[in-house]
Amino acid sequence: MLRSLALYTSLLLAANAAAGGAVDWQAARDAGLPKLVESTPAPAPETAFTDLAGGTHRLADWKGKVVLLNFWATWCAPCREEMPALDALQKARGGDRFAVLTVASGRNTEAAITRFFAEAGVSALPTLTDPQMALARSMGVLAMPVTVLIDAEGREVARMTGDADWSSPAALALIDAMLAG
Repeated sequence: MLRSLALYTSLLLAANAAAGGAVDWQAARDAGLPKLVESTPAPAPETAFTDLAGGTHRLADWKGKVVLLNFWATWCAPCREEMPALDALQKARGGDRFAVLTVASGRNTEAAITRFFAEAGVSALPTLTDPQMALARSMGVLAMPVTVLIDAEGREVARMTGDADWSSPAALALIDAMLAG
């Protein structure tokens, strides 16, 4: 019964957003993302971060896409739990208009990141890093995991502290609503 209610609410969330052009954040919380908090839209910082190949990136590199930005660490148990769902979300919705970015923050060696992704069966997510936690600090990330939703304009619009099932009907409906907006 509860699962049916969550699915129904998720479908309503997507329908309301498509019709009205706005995300119903309360419906997303009610549907299964209870820790999701709407932010006053603000530009994402221009802080640089890297990838395992040594490339430098900024969130502006993804402007024009809705981005689900996840801060995690190899030592973080809740991060381990949610990583397969983040990978599934990227596989389900990733493309020209949406991307899941996972940024290993703090001391995470290349070997630990590679092992973590292999153990979790992650194959669709980028291996991005923030070793000095400059991006995390500039975004006020104090714990892990933290997930930040960034709209296609490059503005933070919501965030969640703690893990979530990012492949759930509620999460898929939320991303669909953001893409419809």
